[in-house]
Amino acid sequence: LKPPHPVAQLAYTLATFVNPNNHALDGSKASSPMEKEAVTHIAQMFRWSQHLGHLTSGGTVANMEALWIASKEKPGKKVVAQELAHYTHERITGVLGIPFEKVAADKLGKMDLADLEAKLKTGEVGTVVVTMGTTGLGAVDSLPEIVDLQKKYDFRIHADAAYGGYFRLAENLAEDTKVAFQALDQVDSLVIDPHKHGLQPYGCGCVLFRNLEEGKHYSHDSPYTYFTSDELHLGEISLECSRAGAAAVALWATQQHLPNTPEGEFAAMLGKCRQAATSLYSKLEESPEWLTLIEPELDIVNFAPSGKNTQEISDMSQQVFTEAAKNDLHLALLKYPVKLLPESWSRVEVNSETVTLVRTCLMKPEHLDWLEEIWLRLESAKSK
Repeated sequence: LKPPHPVAQLAYTLATFVNPNNHALDGSKASSPMEKEAVTHIAQMFRWSQHLGHLTSGGTVANMEALWIASKEKPGKKVVAQELAHYTHERITGVLGIPFEKVAADKLGKMDLADLEAKLKTGEVGTVVVTMGTTGLGAVDSLPEIVDLQKKYDFRIHADAAYGGYFRLAENLAEDTKVAFQALDQVDSLVIDPHKHGLQPYGCGCVLFRNLEEGKHYSHDSPYTYFTSDELHLGEISLECSRAGAAAVALWATQQHLPNTPEGEFAAMLGKCRQAATSLYSKLEESPEWLTLIEPELDIVNFAPSGKNTQEISDMSQQVFTEAAKNDLHLALLKYPVKLLPESWSRVEVNSETVTLVRTCLMKPEHLDWLEEIWLRLESAKSK
């Protein structure tokens, strides 16, 4: 859990005394303009010269809107996402009645481009969901190569940057990861969650569309709410009706204090998260007591205690998770397909379809200062 910035907390609290509803300008005369400005700043972070977009209650609703618009633009066509992408895409397409298919992942946790192209050749794919930071591994799909494929085949690109989007600002990414984020100015739609790395309270998501004309799909008539302005009401480009204006006020205020710029304090915070992850990975790599998975691209590290076989390793990971929590080191667990394990695991006997890994999410900049203490508690949990 990443706590909201004090500026966000205070702005949100103050706004609740008015309780603005960012559905129509009449009920949000200050907070709707703040939302438009805040969303514009997010679009500018990805170098979008124009955009259609708004805040949502979270990444799930934001992704739902993006895939709903995709289905209108590519009616009857499939949505595809890689097998390690967030489960929400399969669930959303099920709710919307859109055909969905998984694309294989490679051993770096990225979308397998050969499998993707094979599916594109069928002509059945209308939208490719590119994950810019999987929630399990923090892996970033190879967006530039997928953009190249779009020149050969007719499909939309939707970037699910809910988790990783803000790392566009970090300066200490690996070169291929940096290039992937730089290509986000070429996607058709994009989702990012300010309530993850954007220092906001839950819930605050954001959806952006590059083509302004796609707003036509939101067309509806609700005359009882629109009285005083001919300007575009945010409720006219959103599937959600009533929306918390306080969320927009909090985001706007935070961006005034910590702008979304590569050289700023906010970007430096993200760099510390990434540095903490790479430092922890180096410690794990140097120890014979641990097995690592892939070098972290963002701020998520997955690993496991060394063991003879995958089932034993899964049991030991569960034990580390339990023991660490007793010492206030709160980790997570990830069930990972054994077919995707790297060569460094070649001596481990495979006797299960998945292996349970320990997942650490170093999403607070303070984790860098606490790294030695984290390591000590991790080692202590392993020895129990």
